[in-house]
Order: sequence, then structure tokens, then C-alpha cells
Amino acid sequence: MTLLKWAALPLLFLSLSACSTSRCAQARDEKPRLLPMSQQLALREGWLQKRHGMLLEMMRRHGVGMWIVVNEEFHDDPLTQYVAPPRPYAGNRDVFVFVDAGAEGLRRVALTGYAEEAVLQFFETPEEGKSGPEFLAELDKRHHPKAIALGIDGKRGVTRSLTRDGYAWVLEALGPTAEARFVSAAPLIEEYLDTRIPEEWEHYKGLVELTDEVVKEAFSSKVVVPGKTTVGDIRRWLYDRLWALGVSTWFQPDMRVQRKGGVNSKSRGFLAVTKEDVVIERGDLIHVDFGISYLGLHTDWQKMAYVLREGETDAPQGLKQALANTNTLQDVLMLEASRPGRSSADVYDATMARMGELGITAQVYSHPLGNQGHALGASIDFRSATRKEAPKLLREGSYIAIELNTSTPVPEWDGQKVAVMEEDPAYLTQEGWKFFVPRQEAFYLIK
Repeated sequence: MTLLKWAALPLLFLSLSACSTSRCAQARDEKPRLLPMSQQLALREGWLQKRHGMLLEMMRRHGVGMWIVVNEEFHDDPLTQYVAPPRPYAGNRDVFVFVDAGAEGLRRVALTGYAEEAVLQFFETPEEGKSGPEFLAELDKRHHPKAIALGIDGKRGVTRSLTRDGYAWVLEALGPTAEARFVSAAPLIEEYLDTRIPEEWEHYKGLVELTDEVVKEAFSSKVVVPGKTTVGDIRRWLYDRLWALGVSTWFQPDMRVQRKGGVNSKSRGFLAVTKEDVVIERGDLIHVDFGISYLGLHTDWQKMAYVLREGETDAPQGLKQALANTNTLQDVLMLEASRPGRSSADVYDATMARMGELGITAQVYSHPLGNQGHALGASIDFRSATRKEAPKLLREGSYIAIELNTSTPVPEWDGQKVAVMEEDPAYLTQEGWKFFVPRQEAFYLIK
């Protein structure tokens, strides 16, 4: 693990926004001032106290009397870093239990191999000599929860993460009659992970700004030399840049190249990813899908650049119109159709109806963001119906990746259809979704 050795993210971008051209160029070559590891831990533990403070109300809302998260050695449950201090857990099996203790409030119990000091700030532990199964059985006998929520039967990996042996351990500890009270924790997990807290906002905004800076640099003459640079070169540059910055990515950076006269293949209904050996040429329209991970949060980002031909100073008007169509789609989805409490299906239907009125060919596949890159919550996605997902209500304060595209015939490309794909993190307000940083309204230009 690379230790992060710099100060806070937001300070970096404040200085960048105010600098001269020469100073900005110098700043881009410097490492951003990220939080040292000790400060990252302290910050996230502060967030955890806030989250634990909301948990009892959530459990009662979902009818859950006990919630058990089981972490296996070298096979971490994806929830562990969000329900317990985000530190290594090296016990053979570490178990975190949340109990509705009635008038006593929320009981938080850690059954761990090592009672690390950070854990003891949040959890009570069994007294010396008492085993984890014994203590869990005592909790059940004392509070007798009507529903015991486990990571089973969910539709997403983070909601069905309990292993077979972990399930057997819980069942043996509580006894066979307890199994009738086992329920899926999926609805509780979704609300817990989809509820953002105000303290995260400024740090997440800084993370989005960092994503923007990295992509702008990747799609610049500093990295791309027309006729020489390949798709693979840019992807490798992105990996190396993240390593130098001390952050990571939650998925591989994908790239797509469209060019006049080119034939673009499809994959799962989308423009297919371009192979790494393809050389970037003048006149190409290039696209990246990319995200950064830091502080247990994740961004998801798609942007496009145009490689200028000899004598050009801007992209052709037809390509600019194609981007404008995607901006229109963003406006309709975010500001016209979306409001807290509206159904994700209603938002999608209203958006596509308006696109039909405007004569714009569009696709929408927006998904929640936050503790995962493809997070839990309300997706506004054309695939939801085919996956038989029930519509969900939009939750104020949620983060989302506004991911979508339009397809537009471009006169300068002899009527060839061009897909303009954009993806931007946003958050939901009473007036609709708002971007963390301004959207792309002009292609990045590579000379």
C-alpha cells in the first residue's frame, strides 16, 4: 500500500484555479497534497461515528433487530471498511454485530481476533475467556431480535457477501431455531451506503476535481502525439499517473476511438472499447471512461477529446452539435425530470419522452456513486426493466454518475453517426441533480 504523504485535496484545486498559465503547468507536474495516512484514518473514523449514529433509526425502519457482518481473513467483506474502522483485519474471522437494544439504544459488538485500540473506540468486546459464539448467543438471548439481517439473498455483491462458512458459523453460534429469523440485509445495506453525510462532500468534490485534472492531462499534447501514441500508451500513462499520485482506480480505464469513415463495433449495446494497439490519428474523436478511489470513495468519469487536423483550430461544427445534444440530454435528465422522491422509472420515461420530442437519439444508464463506483441506490438506466429491477425513489443528497450518450449524424463526416458519451458525478438537491464540477461543453483539443 502506498502511503499518501500530502495535505488536503481541496487546497490543491483552490491553488490551481487561481494560478497563471505557467504556474498551472508547473503545478500539474507536482503531486497533489493528499492527506497523510494517519489523517485519512482519523477522518474516516469521524465519518464512521456519524454513520453509526444514524444506524439505529435505519434498522428500525427496516424491521431489523440485529445486523451481523462477517469478515473473513484475506477475503474482506466489502462492508467492513464502512461499518468498522478502515484498518486491516487479520483475524481468522472478525464479526461486527449491531443490536437494537430498545431503551439502551444501539449496541455495537466486535468479535475479533485482535481487539485493536481503534476498534474499541466503536465496539464493545467479550470479556477475556469468553468466545465470540458464546457472546453472540448471549446477545441473542438477552435482546431476542425478531429479524437478524445477514449479507444473503441480495442482487449485488455487497449485499450477498456472507460466505457459506460464515453463515454456518452464525447458525452454529445462535442455534438452529434462529434460522427462521434470518433475513436479507440488502435493504438496510442499500440505505446505509446510499446515505451520504455532509462531512464527505468537500473531500468528494476534491476527488472529482482530481479526476478531471488527470483526464485533461491524459487528453493533451503532453501525452498524445498524433500518428505515434496508441490507446495502450494512454491507458498505461493513466495507471502510472495514479501510482505517482498515491491513489488507485476501481476499474481499468477504457478508451474508445471514433474516426471519419471508421466502422465502430458494438458491445452489449454500447460502442465497443478500442484495442490497445490502435494509433491515435489526426481527426480522431477519443473517449475515456475512468475513475479514482480515495478515502473509501470513488469517482466515475467520461470525457472526450478531438485531435485537430492540420490547419484546424477547433472541432468541426457537426461534432460540436453532437456534444451540444448530449448537454441537452443532461439538462433534461438532471434539471427537468429529476427530483427527490420521484421514481427512477418515471425519471427515465420523462427524459426519453422529451428526447423524442427534440428528435435526439439518446441512451441513459446513470448509476449511484459513493462507497462503490457502481454503488447501491436508484439507477436511472434503460436496462433496469430487462433486469427486472423494481423502480426506486430518488434520495436527496445521493451521489450519482450521470452516464449517458447521444448519437448524431455529422455532416463533416458524410452523415456518419457519432456517439458523444459523457459521465459526471452529481448530487441530488430539491432542484434536481447538480454537478460537483462544471460539465464538458467543449471537446478537449489535442494539437
